[in-house]
Amino acid sequence: MNDDDIPDPARRQALNLVGATLATAPVLLAAGGASAQPAPSAQRPRMQDPRSAHARPPFPAQQQPWPGLAKNMNPRPDHGETSYVGSGRLAGRKALITGGDSGLGRAAAIAFAREGADVAIGYLPQEEDDAKEVVALIRAAGRKAVALPGDIRSEGFCRQLVDGAVQGLGGLDILCNNAAKQAAQKSILDITTEQFDWTLKTNLYALFWITRAAVPRMPPGAAIINTASVTAWEAPEQLLDYSSTKGAIVTFTKSLAKQLAEKGIRVNAIAPGPYWTPLQPSGGQAPEELPKFGADTPLGRPGQPAEIASLFVLLASQEASFTTGNVWASTGGKGGP
Repeated sequence: MNDDDIPDPARRQALNLVGATLATAPVLLAAGGASAQPAPSAQRPRMQDPRSAHARPPFPAQQQPWPGLAKNMNPRPDHGETSYVGSGRLAGRKALITGGDSGLGRAAAIAFAREGADVAIGYLPQEEDDAKEVVALIRAAGRKAVALPGDIRSEGFCRQLVDGAVQGLGGLDILCNNAAKQAAQKSILDITTEQFDWTLKTNLYALFWITRAAVPRMPPGAAIINTASVTAWEAPEQLLDYSSTKGAIVTFTKSLAKQLAEKGIRVNAIAPGPYWTPLQPSGGQAPEELPKFGADTPLGRPGQPAEIASLFVLLASQEASFTTGNVWASTGGKGGP
């Protein structure tokens, strides 16, 4: 039967129903999807030469006390505050991101919120100024923001972090283990037991504690994303302890992915190369090396956090439903898996 076969009254009723549905569609989108969008001024980025898309070295000499703040960096990192445009790919999802105040975690938080997810961020109390900006950006996208300050070197706080995210968000289906400690030392003789313990507790123990606490709360279809590093493949001589933890994160990810496949939970990792984040001026690079940070990549510059946000979104989204146990690199052409 075609439209011409429908009796006039029935046809009018059907057309009226279609019209009513179309008329209410914008309202439904506004309630469930428009909140995932950034400010109206934001537009999708135009095609650009990647060599000149962002700041290139040399950078001004600068140092900060650990853990460093994005607001005090020069140039200030781009986390996608004015550029990331969402399309509802994570509508209704609930994410916890460690290190969500700055760097890659902040870029992921902004992107997740603009894709429709509610977001909880973990961070150190010293990073409160940066964290407040992220919370405001999440809320500006129309999503729920939960701020959870504390030190993930404590197993007890790691449990509290997961509990706080679940309670604040009403569930948890995306976990990003992103927070990290990085301290450059020229020799193993310069790495104190305190530094070694700090690095392993932050980068590896916390990842284990947080994931162990989160898994029982995560439903089938959930995703875990761990931040590894190019240093797992190309370990700089001055990042011995940091590189060791990143290599462990790669194998942790691959093993856990096999364990959790039967639960329908995917586990992947992202391996960034040199990225312009507070890790670098707060001890992650030797002071004399920072001005030329990223110059040795084929693209001639470090990455900006905004440039990796889409990888976090992809791995969290349903579009990557057959992707698990993998490591995705964003290195500017310098090494990686």
